[in-house]
Amino acid sequence: MQLLLMLSRWVDALNDRFARLAEWAVLAACLISAGNAFVRYGLSISSNAFLEIQWYLFAACVMLGAAQVLRVNEHVRVDVLYGLYPTRLKVFVDLMGLLLFLIPVMVLSVVLSWPLFVNMFVSGEMSSQAGGLVRWPAMLLLPLGMGLLVLQAVAEVIKRVGWLMRLHEMDTHYERPLQ
Repeated sequence: MQLLLMLSRWVDALNDRFARLAEWAVLAACLISAGNAFVRYGLSISSNAFLEIQWYLFAACVMLGAAQVLRVNEHVRVDVLYGLYPTRLKVFVDLMGLLLFLIPVMVLSVVLSWPLFVNMFVSGEMSSQAGGLVRWPAMLLLPLGMGLLVLQAVAEVIKRVGWLMRLHEMDTHYERPLQ
């Protein structure tokens, strides 16, 4: 189990690095958006590439940041009863959600999105808009982001099993009290 817990720490560190890229993508998208607005309205110059790179950067924010959101346990919870459960039951519910829903769906998503990326990369597919960008970098974000999410989900399973076995400490305060 200690080897698995070490693997989970490695996955956490990997997703921390990709989360930093997502943070920089947010900043870059904001700067490009502001620059695009300035040149479009101030100088009457425009390019579809400016718009598309913003979309690509937003995709990077979402796809590269999703695993980090799971890691820090800040994802949306919609079960109103979940907050009432004792900690051990919450951990068990999380385990079942990860094993029965998140991991299978994300693995399927990686399997289905990978051929789309490969086809776009091999063909060099371009946007149909004048001045548009190549599409494969944005498509790469789908299998990459979902693959990172699978890795993080596996790490979360390991941590929760370790916690249930009393071999691993983790923050079990899932819901923060209202201020």
